[in-house]
Amino acid sequence: MEDVRFRFLLKPGWLALTALVFVFAAVCFTVLSPWQFGRNDDRDAQNKALAAALRTDAVPLEQLLPTPAEPASGAEWRQVTMTGHYLPDGETLARLRTVQGEAAYEVLTPFQLSGGGQLLVDRGYVRPVNGNQVPDYAAPPSGEVTLTARVRVDENTDRDAFTEGGHRQVYAVSSAAVGKAVGLDLRPGYFQLVEGQPGVLGALPLPTTEAGPFLSYALQWIAFGAMAVLAWIYFTVREVRPGGALSENAGGQADQRTEPGEPDQPDHTAQAEPDQSGQDQSGQDQSGQDQPGQSGQTQRPAPRYRPVPAARQPKKKRARRLSVAEMLAEDEAEERAEAERRAAQRRAAQREQGQATASSQS
Repeated sequence: MEDVRFRFLLKPGWLALTALVFVFAAVCFTVLSPWQFGRNDDRDAQNKALAAALRTDAVPLEQLLPTPAEPASGAEWRQVTMTGHYLPDGETLARLRTVQGEAAYEVLTPFQLSGGGQLLVDRGYVRPVNGNQVPDYAAPPSGEVTLTARVRVDENTDRDAFTEGGHRQVYAVSSAAVGKAVGLDLRPGYFQLVEGQPGVLGALPLPTTEAGPFLSYALQWIAFGAMAVLAWIYFTVREVRPGGALSENAGGQADQRTEPGEPDQPDHTAQAEPDQSGQDQSGQDQSGQDQPGQSGQTQRPAPRYRPVPAARQPKKKRARRLSVAEMLAEDEAEERAEAERRAAQRRAAQREQGQATASSQS
């Protein structure tokens, strides 16, 4: 029995279950949980950068970002000042945006710096009308202006700009995508106008500094993976050791034993019974008269008869539940017996054939 107790794991159902459990656990531990941990780290870095930006005043663009390179994570959300003029011919809309829980378009306008160089300015948002149509909105001011804006990092995108409803549109705020569409060499990153600046529309609000649910989600994925493995171990042990917590015999094992004080066999002790003639074993009839020839003998009182208690019926034992390992062992025993029976039949047939051949030759 010991050599086949784990053989049930090779059955198709158990193989599929085992593969499913361990693949799910591996995905939880190596993909889903690290993904949520990464999102939690990103949110934590954003909150720290935002808190630092709120404690600092605006500085000139050349001081914070002296070279036209991708803004560092520590520079995001910082306020900078810049002087130049808008380039309205390159204006582009970012579609499918959500601001304060409602749909919006963000208006992106290139900006020419007075000292040279071009960058992308996010002038804020407008609400769509009649479903998803672009509303009329104010054009940027002409002439030289000085702006205060927050430094932002480009959003990732692999989709080019397109034109719809007479407006150039993109799916993400990206200086590379807008610059490619309008033919301008825009510096990496973009700059989000704050309230009260020239050309601002609906000023975009700052994000909240809440930690979010990402850490709890990561821990939940770890717990789900561990629970799947533990459940697989539990049911495997249950099959190897019948009578476990979920076995049908777990609550009825006491029924398979004789109850305390219950006799194994009914009491059949011989009791004195009167014979058919009305006489007992002492020679005295039931009427109390002596039998002839026995008047000189000592009289003994008739014994008291006690009814024999009916034998208690033993409780019917429940059939013990067989584990998968035991069922496999029984199947193997039946297969061996069947193979031996067929081998015996073949040997008998061969003997009969040999005898018939010998008889014909003689």
